[in-house]
Amino acid sequence: MSVKIRLQRHGKKGKPFYWVVAADARSKRDGKYLEKIGTYNPNTNPATVELNLDSAVKWLHNGAQPTDTARAILSYKGALLKHHLDGGIRKGALTQEQADAKLAAWLEAKAGKVDAKKDGLTKAQADAKAKAFKAEQEVNAKRLAAAAQAEADAIAAATPAVEEEVAEVEAEAATEEAPAAEENNETTEA
Repeated sequence: MSVKIRLQRHGKKGKPFYWVVAADARSKRDGKYLEKIGTYNPNTNPATVELNLDSAVKWLHNGAQPTDTARAILSYKGALLKHHLDGGIRKGALTQEQADAKLAAWLEAKAGKVDAKKDGLTKAQADAKAKAFKAEQEVNAKRLAAAAQAEADAIAAATPAVEEEVAEVEAEAATEEAPAAEENNETTEA
């Protein structure tokens, strides 16, 4: 029986979620498996990978062949490195302490890279949010300025009309007063 380390798909349509499993090569993709080794969620950025390192290395020692994606996941979490270092220990090239130190240093460096990526993503998201807020403030300022200008134009347009009406009323009043004054003059002379 040949064993494969592969992904089993779970989750809903458009939102995949995978289990990393050790399964018989003849079984279906989402069928029977021998052991669940971990999970892989590609929906997050960076992808979330939970992996039982000892179990994965045990299956690699037993001859399980990982698929391409599973190999990438095992490499990402350090299972392939640990398998490689264990081979060096069996051959006598390394001691267990040296192998553990190398693995710990590699895992620490990898965690630093992942944290740097997460920090970069959060910073980029905050920068984009600040840029959008600034653009929105500029648009609001322009809109308020345009509204104030339109209101001033409306007042200015209404003011000459009012002044013209006042001038017309004064002119009418003056023309009415002039004939009335002439009539008064005529009546006093007579």
